[in-house]
This record gives sequence, C-alpha cells and structure tokens, in this order.
Amino acid sequence: MTTDRPELPLTSAGSCSCCSLPTSDSEVAAKPADSDASRVILVGGMTCGHCVSSVTEEVQDVAGVTKVSVELVAGGASKVSVSTQGHVSDAALQSAIEEAGYEVVSR
Repeated sequence: MTTDRPELPLTSAGSCSCCSLPTSDSEVAAKPADSDASRVILVGGMTCGHCVSSVTEEVQDVAGVTKVSVELVAGGASKVSVSTQGHVSDAALQSAIEEAGYEVVSR
C-alpha cells in the first residue's frame, strides 16, 4: 500500500516545517494574531520542583501565554516550553523568568 505524502520544505533552522519552533520575535510576529505559537527557552539555575513552580507561575502570568511546561535539568539548562495565543515577545518571557530569579541561557 502506497500513501502519498506531501513534501514539506526545510526551514532556515534546518528542521522540517511541520514541527519547527519560532526562533525570533519576527517569526512569531509573522503568524496571524489569533494563531497559536510555541517556543522553548533554556533556563539556567533551576534545581528542584520549587524552581519549576516559580518559573511556571511567573511565565503563566504573561498576557497571551496559554501553557507552560518545564523539563527540569538540575545543574544544567532546563527546557521551558511556552505556548501562546497571539504575539508574546521574547523580552516579556525573559523578564518573567528573571522575575522568578533565574537566567535565560538561550532561546
């Protein structure tokens, strides 16, 4: 049985277009205002469940954020996945993470 599958182009980041995450404000802004967007932010200094709770609470308070999940990497860079409705700037997310007492390592 053969199935026809459409070829999806590679993005500038080298990953497929069906699952690539925006890497800059301009990529997020290019989407319609009512669309959902997701991004992963690497955060340093998180070591426990309390750290996860603190970051999650601060990021959830940013207008437009619909979901936050954290993959804790104690002693390394934890992955904070953020889903948004409409445009949410990287600066607003970074500010929330810093308000919780942690440092953005990479976006």
